Amino acid sequence: MPQSAPNQRPEGLLILGYGNTLRRDDGVGPKVAEAVAALNLPGVRVLDCALLTPELADPISQAAKVVFVDAAVDAPRVVQLREVAPAGNCQIMAHAANPATMLALARDVFGHAPAGWLLTIPIEDLGIGDELSPLAQKGCSAAIEEIKRLAR
Repeated sequence: MPQSAPNQRPEGLLILGYGNTLRRDDGVGPKVAEAVAALNLPGVRVLDCALLTPELADPISQAAKVVFVDAAVDAPRVVQLREVAPAGNCQIMAHAANPATMLALARDVFGHAPAGWLLTIPIEDLGIGDELSPLAQKGCSAAIEEIKRLAR
């Protein structure tokens, strides 16, 4: 795989919203990403996807900071922001990775793991559809405010 240019300095904040947009609240990560993209915040790049896959290691490695935005069905009923450190190795099990593995992959393949956070949004409805429950809508708004704070 290609390496980043040696003199290229990582910059900006990457927002990576992920989840299944066809399973109601599980799509809250991509919905947050879409809303943040519409704000056109300076220095903020936004990506949304269904899963964290190895291809994302390159854009992750190019950022100074990254926020992974995901739904959390088994968490407290508040939005939580937690620091994530790179995993000890970048081995990916099954078909998708977690934020720590993605940071390790960016470090091991591209030479840089940015400062990372996991922003989780409480959810309650994983039925078929694309509408968010009131709990997920409230969390979506809180997550957007948290990202705006981090971008300052």
